[in-house]
Amino acid sequence: MNLATKDFRHSVGRFALTAIGIGMLLMVVMGMGGIYRGVVEDATLLIDRVEADLWIVQRNTRGPFAELSRVPSNLVYRAAAVPGVAYAREFVYHTIQRERAGSPLRIAVLGLSWPTDKGEWIPLTAGRPLGQAHFEMIADKTLGFSLGDKIDLGKDTYSVVGLTKNMISSSGDGLAFFTVADAQAIQFDTPGEAVRLERAARESRGKEFALGIQQPAVLENAFKPTALLPAIARPQISAVMVTLSPGADIERTIHAIDGWGDVSVFTANGERELLLKGSVEKVRKQIGLFRVLLTIIAAIIMALILYTLTLDKIHSIALLKLIGAPNSVILGMILQQALILGFVGFGIAYLIGQQLFPMFPRRVILADADLMQLAAIVLVISVLSSLLGIWKAMKVTPNEALA
Repeated sequence: MNLATKDFRHSVGRFALTAIGIGMLLMVVMGMGGIYRGVVEDATLLIDRVEADLWIVQRNTRGPFAELSRVPSNLVYRAAAVPGVAYAREFVYHTIQRERAGSPLRIAVLGLSWPTDKGEWIPLTAGRPLGQAHFEMIADKTLGFSLGDKIDLGKDTYSVVGLTKNMISSSGDGLAFFTVADAQAIQFDTPGEAVRLERAARESRGKEFALGIQQPAVLENAFKPTALLPAIARPQISAVMVTLSPGADIERTIHAIDGWGDVSVFTANGERELLLKGSVEKVRKQIGLFRVLLTIIAAIIMALILYTLTLDKIHSIALLKLIGAPNSVILGMILQQALILGFVGFGIAYLIGQQLFPMFPRRVILADADLMQLAAIVLVISVLSSLLGIWKAMKVTPNEALA
């Protein structure tokens, strides 16, 4: 006869409520770990997916994911000329916020190096990669777009030609893929009035120089578009991605590029580590602290519950001792109750979490290793929380059965 199950059957309602309460608490612990996994996955998603061997970024910066990086667009051609480089691609990345249907819409804009990169590497759930150099985009489903939708960004209208899933930035914003030219047009879009004022300011500054005074016709260029003025540099890009040729010596290539005074170069793993040890590191520590606190709270709650259950059975335990039941029977009953509560709560946490976690605004990834680790923690806290009840049971004397 199993005394633990007999006791639970005697008070099914209390056992069910207790198990649900513990399960909800363990679900929060489980969700904390899943949120951390999701943050890491989202932060490193682009680095892992674009399959670049090297990242060339602004000198003394840590790349476009860790901080602001600006390099000239012609850096692509310099990188492509380095021995061992198969090809180089432009990388433009920034975040914008607009309004759609009365609600704020945040978009992480990623520029693809057209026509080298049309987005074939993006895991599409519907549609196709980019088919032309302008006015097309691929969007993550979290942005709420459908195939064929039109969205106005800057002075242009873009059509959604492809949809993808789980392509999220490190800040949790859905990614939208454009060509580099379109991404720059969105990033550096300027209102018409601001353009007019800048052109007037150019003319005013030109009149103060000797060349403008000696050759007034030069001032006519002040009203031309910026792109037509050769003295004004083209918009800068965030970084350059380099793919090496098969068998190329990566250390030699890094040494050649690192000798340039205006850029720094990192491997894909190096860029990934810089990102994880930056903003993600603080999130990891904070979530880890909450997990530890919640685990301790769960252990304390389970210990108090088992202690209360033991107090309710003081007369029964004394009676068992009076009829000669060994201590191992009583200890086994309390320990079994703790284990049943712990693992029933774990099962409830997993089942409820499977339904609730997909509704979270950030991705929650439940890894098998994390679930096994949490199961081991539940086993430990179940055993430890039973010690308080066992201690109380050992103090009960057979004479209390006659009281």
